[in-house]
Amino acid sequence: MNAIVDCNSFYCSCERAFRPDLWNKPVVVLSNNDGCIVSRSDEARLLGVGMAIPYFQARPIIDKHGISVFSSNYHLYGDMSWRVMETLRTLMGEASKVEVYSVDEAFMDLDHIPIHELEDYSRHIKQTVEQWTGISVSVGVAPTKTLAKMANRLAKKNKQLSGCIKVLTGEDELRTALQQTRVDDLWGVGRAYAAKLINWGITSAWELSNMPEEWAHTNMGGIVGVRLIRELRGLPSIGMEEELIDKKMIATTRMFGRPVTDLHEVREAVATYISRAAEKLRRQHSAAGAVSVFIVSKEQDHHTDFRRGATISNYTTLPRATSLTHELIKAAVGLVDRLFEQGKEYKKAGVMLSSLVPDASIQGNLFSSHAAGEHRHLMHAIDNINFSMRDDSVKFGSSGMNKHWKMRQELRSPRFSTRWEDLREVK
Repeated sequence: MNAIVDCNSFYCSCERAFRPDLWNKPVVVLSNNDGCIVSRSDEARLLGVGMAIPYFQARPIIDKHGISVFSSNYHLYGDMSWRVMETLRTLMGEASKVEVYSVDEAFMDLDHIPIHELEDYSRHIKQTVEQWTGISVSVGVAPTKTLAKMANRLAKKNKQLSGCIKVLTGEDELRTALQQTRVDDLWGVGRAYAAKLINWGITSAWELSNMPEEWAHTNMGGIVGVRLIRELRGLPSIGMEEELIDKKMIATTRMFGRPVTDLHEVREAVATYISRAAEKLRRQHSAAGAVSVFIVSKEQDHHTDFRRGATISNYTTLPRATSLTHELIKAAVGLVDRLFEQGKEYKKAGVMLSSLVPDASIQGNLFSSHAAGEHRHLMHAIDNINFSMRDDSVKFGSSGMNKHWKMRQELRSPRFSTRWEDLREVK
């Protein structure tokens, strides 16, 4: 049996964990630059606050009902996610698997739990996570990962009735759940495929599960469609994945706090993002052989023709794989100079480090100076200082000092669990 543990309104739950006064009250969390609503509590949803709509559109309802609003606090959310996942690993022990699927979801292998104990064990998982972390979760259990996602959705659909727990084991339970689930609500069915299925008269998960595998292979992407049909029939076809310890590529992207027209500011932003990516690179003891940079221009007139601005990108292959920040910055800034067009407004930039190799396997160069090796010690010292002092206490000058382009987070809460100065006081 497979289970999925899904945090309820995760960002809102993180804000509430350190603000007991917000329990059972409407809360929303905004996206980058305080643009759109990316998380809302059940109370906010019942008041009519839409999901993924621009903040300015929801302001009338928010102001009318006094809804608490927060900017995204990624330091807090990342730490709380780690606490939830560590709690699940502790509950499962070393013999069983936990697959972290996203920042607020994890699959669990419950084959070692007897069928008649699954509901009690699911309740134990829920109560323990909520007691240890303060984060509210829902648990869905079923024979396959796809069915477990469906069970979790049904558990969240009527939280008072289900208690945020749904266990599907018997044939009658599974049939009823499949009949209650639309194809566009299925995990693994995208918007385009859902539209096609509905046009073909297949509207429920039950109807889709009864389609032949040969049909799925022809009409739903080959083996991917066949796996989906098998999963819906209760035949496990998507296994638990091992945790990826070392990433194959590292990227850092951010929206600007305002439209940027100055080349110098774009260079500062890219240098800052490269510095962050280089820290992650050294943390996994890797070196990058290639650097990519992209910048996104602002759409011209979103009132008459709302389209995303054009994304332009370029990359360079380094003469020698490296993890040294200044070498990576030099390559990235050179790409910015080629991409930037005077007179355009830019709203976003990003960098990506690829062709990663183990840092210890880089072949030495007889013609490089001895100082190149000492740069590693410098990077190690900078990383240690920034990790202990936080907020880029030591940085390269090319990253800038004032950073007027920095992403807006005007309503961000304190970083309660990752900064001593933001530690919650209890009186």
